[in-house]
Amino acid sequence: MLTRPSPVAVPDSEAHWVDTVAALASGFAATVADDDRDARLPIEHLRALSDSGLDAAFLPVAHGGEALSYATLGAAVRTLAAAHPAVATVWLMHIGAAHALVSMSPPAEAAFFADELRAGRRFANALSEPAGGNHFLASQQDATPALEGWTLTGRKLFVSGSEAADHLFLNARVDGAPGFFGVTVDDTVSFPPIDETMGMRATRSRTILFDATPLPRTRLCGPPAPDYANLITVGFGFISIGIAEAAIDALLAYTASKPDLAAAAWVRAETALAWAELRAARLLAEQTAWLADIRSPEAMPAATETKMLANEVAKKAAALALKVGGGSGYLLRSPIQRIFRDAQAGALMAYSVPFSQELVGGWVLDAG
Repeated sequence: MLTRPSPVAVPDSEAHWVDTVAALASGFAATVADDDRDARLPIEHLRALSDSGLDAAFLPVAHGGEALSYATLGAAVRTLAAAHPAVATVWLMHIGAAHALVSMSPPAEAAFFADELRAGRRFANALSEPAGGNHFLASQQDATPALEGWTLTGRKLFVSGSEAADHLFLNARVDGAPGFFGVTVDDTVSFPPIDETMGMRATRSRTILFDATPLPRTRLCGPPAPDYANLITVGFGFISIGIAEAAIDALLAYTASKPDLAAAAWVRAETALAWAELRAARLLAEQTAWLADIRSPEAMPAATETKMLANEVAKKAAALALKVGGGSGYLLRSPIQRIFRDAQAGALMAYSVPFSQELVGGWVLDAG
């Protein structure tokens, strides 16, 4: 694919991590079609990322990590998503949940979760719920007071990689206010039969049931620092960017043996616009990572703008690949049909595109 230099660069000291991810991702791509077809969580790929030391490297220096940059996070997520979107999604949720728990938990619990991440334990986010909708950070489920804290009875939805998780980053309403906890999966946590999605099937996104699950007071997280940028929020847009890149690559592969199709004016015109829009989305995502790295309060609003644009760019790029591929793109043996399905997922994930549009449009209009 045609490329252009970017003003946002991964630090030289971290470039080897991007190379590590690229090398691993090339192998992950070999199973992406089968994992999608079988709705199989690619746990061996996720363990390979952990075994490489990447997960632990994202930990703060105080907890033995390298505090890798958000620029490196974005490059890793984008590379993974182009090869295997489900791996990228589950990994981002995993590292984001672990990083949040280490950053926001009391000192002893923060050290515990850091040790667990280094030991290869798995983390997941249990935030979405039946009544939450796009307001998934404002839980509608009340925690019940208990002797050493609270308990939770209820359910969480769309928890990617949950069946492999050892620990959850979970929210509940505590005394009428949002509360976030680190929860270790035990026998009070169960998984009903999975309701498979059309796309991103290998994330194994599913419901979790909680039956008086303990929420110890010692596991209650404090508020994030004012300049803390959540890894998932910053990284989300890069998933769609990687999928859009895969769509353009699939289009190029299909037209490579069809020079007449590649020379058609409509194919060239629509490819030009898709590529430019992809570049714009990537630059916006890289700017968001830069803002997070300089600890700017503008990082989180910019991340909402990035996700909104990147989600739509991925859908348009995948639709173009399907249009150019014609009926061949619908065949199960074609990567285009899977990329098209995967491209829809980002726009549905919170914050959804319609909800993001309301937020961003309000910011623009209110700024006058």
